[in-house]
Amino acid sequence: MSTLQVKPIGYALGAEVTGVDLRRPLEPALKDAINDAWLRHLVLVFPGQDLSTNEQIAFSRCFGDLDKHEFQPRYTHPDHREILLVTNKLIDGKPSDTRNTGRNWHTDLTFTSRPAKGALLLCREKPPVGGDTMFANMYLAYETLSQRMRAFIDDMEAIHDASLVKGLEQRDPEKVADMKRRNPPVAHKVVQTHPETGRRSLLVGQRIRGIIGLSDAESAALLGFLNEHAESPEFIYRHRWTVNDLVMWDNRCTQHIALPDFDQRQPRLMLRCSLQGEVTGRVLEPAAARTDDREALMQMLAAVA
Repeated sequence: MSTLQVKPIGYALGAEVTGVDLRRPLEPALKDAINDAWLRHLVLVFPGQDLSTNEQIAFSRCFGDLDKHEFQPRYTHPDHREILLVTNKLIDGKPSDTRNTGRNWHTDLTFTSRPAKGALLLCREKPPVGGDTMFANMYLAYETLSQRMRAFIDDMEAIHDASLVKGLEQRDPEKVADMKRRNPPVAHKVVQTHPETGRRSLLVGQRIRGIIGLSDAESAALLGFLNEHAESPEFIYRHRWTVNDLVMWDNRCTQHIALPDFDQRQPRLMLRCSLQGEVTGRVLEPAAARTDDREALMQMLAAVA
């Protein structure tokens, strides 16, 4: 087996992995060692991995089935549906619709009933300065809440909505309409249990419409507190990209944000594989997507008055 070296690079999460060439097939023992490190550190950084598209796909498949991005099929690699292109480069002579992807705190694909298990993002081109990504440890975000707050939110569900993806209004209107049609609002539990580690984590972020059973004002107050808490510096690792970095994160217990801290005239090209996760949410009917029960009651009374 290769001499695998795992060095922590963040207090809350994050480790650099060296001593392995990801272009070569993984031996079972090496795959298990990488998976163990992933579960322990949540975010793994593999520097200097000059992978072809097929090699990235093959390595990613070692850790689960790959999503073919049916939720947004127009943003995938022309020859490999398993690869999502995250870039500000022109595509077919037009600005890419993924140039501003990930600009608010989120966990991948929570606007579907089946959020990603994880993702593997390969940096192919980057601006000279900036373009960083920040990751937050959502185990710690949950575990550091007071016992009373944990008990209060444990059985709550939140409404995740694709229309809240930041920068969506800058994309092609036809593509946006298609994305919204494919992805109606979905309810997920605010507190999730990791299927492999058994630890509980917080599932919040800035793509949530509200909390079921609370008024809009109550939802805003609670989500505001939980989001501010989850984004505390002590829970965060900030990755400064280098070309040929492959970063692998556990989507079941983290959230992240892609920072716009770079000159958009400089090219940025990232290739992402997403691992299919378990079904953890339920698609909401239009009436169930409301969060303000009082407002709904008032409208009903007005209708019969």
